[in-house]
Amino acid sequence: MSQFFFVHPENPQPRLIKQACELIRQGEVVVYPTDSGYAIGCQMDDKKALDKLCQVRNIDKDHNFTLMCRDMSELSIYAKVDNVAFRQIKNNTPGPYTFILKATREVPKRLQNPKRKTIGIRVPNNEIALKLLAELNEPLMSTSLILPGESMAEADPDEIRDKLEKRVGLIIHGGTLGEHPTTIVDLTETPPIILREGSGDVSPFI
Repeated sequence: MSQFFFVHPENPQPRLIKQACELIRQGEVVVYPTDSGYAIGCQMDDKKALDKLCQVRNIDKDHNFTLMCRDMSELSIYAKVDNVAFRQIKNNTPGPYTFILKATREVPKRLQNPKRKTIGIRVPNNEIALKLLAELNEPLMSTSLILPGESMAEADPDEIRDKLEKRVGLIIHGGTLGEHPTTIVDLTETPPIILREGSGDVSPFI
């Protein structure tokens, strides 16, 4: 049975954030709010938790995973960022963008794109997500919570609870969210390639 935390979207309770991170460190899969709907995540180097996450989402190991980072300094540990990409990312984060970059050796191989050795990197503009990342002190391996048979990420935490309360360790209720998918920008190419146009403005990358 999942734990279910009601966390204030603007002033997250430190006690609940700390408890959530303890559960993540213990190998639990967590559902949490971002600025683009709800995401599902786990500790970056926990293979069992990743397997559980893949079962919930019904995805395979070739899925393009994302590392949620708290800021630019953390992002640059896990992705190779040249000066041009650094400026572009810095000017547009935190925000609803996922950036595709070459992964560094700090990223477990199972999270990288097997052919291109890339990783999705994101700095979310959501107070609960940012507080989680700060307390965790490392990126959270994440993907949008799109359940099998659905095309959009889940937005209602009460519905998520009905569907997943026996399949994940923690659901964080941070309010009902609109579904605003991120804009995905491949920064490994020059000029950058817009892989998906979402709620993030694409004009800075064109």
